[in-house]
Amino acid sequence: MITTAPFSFSLDHYEHLVAVGAFSGEFEKNVELIRGEIVAMNPIGPPHSDVLTLLMEWCFEVVPLGKMKIRLQLPVRFPLSDSEPQPDLTWVVRRDFSKLHPEPHEVLLLVEVAESSLEVDRGLKLALYAEAGISDYWIVNVAEKQIEVYRTPVGRDYRDKAICRGDEVVSPLAIPTAGLWPSRLFG
Repeated sequence: MITTAPFSFSLDHYEHLVAVGAFSGEFEKNVELIRGEIVAMNPIGPPHSDVLTLLMEWCFEVVPLGKMKIRLQLPVRFPLSDSEPQPDLTWVVRRDFSKLHPEPHEVLLLVEVAESSLEVDRGLKLALYAEAGISDYWIVNVAEKQIEVYRTPVGRDYRDKAICRGDEVVSPLAIPTAGLWPSRLFG
């Protein structure tokens, strides 16, 4: 009898596949590594793109670029879980990442924009980010026009959860004076 099971990749193996071009050129695939499995990423629709553009504009207004970097849809390494997700937006400490992607202790804010990925962002990714110790995780929920804020990671969940809508302000832990109103993203 032949049995099949998903093949599990280590973070090092996955990064080697990326480095040798296994997912680029004629083999182009938009993928990320989650708990040792290579998974396809959802395509980005116009509402997601527009909200992400508005979010980026806000970031460039408030982030002190001499102290932090703004990263758009770029990998973050989670060595303990053999994962390398590509969140929509991250704020990270300013340093040279030309040899290795940031790790959780260097992430100041992590944001997923959820249009078709809400279930994954609230489930699998929330558990992954909490377990890694990401202290400020936001889901910009396009369908419900709200920002979900998750803080104080405990195990695979967050103790502090809040939902902001309309003109309720949310401020990142890294820059408490930098307020964002959901109405800015959703009109």
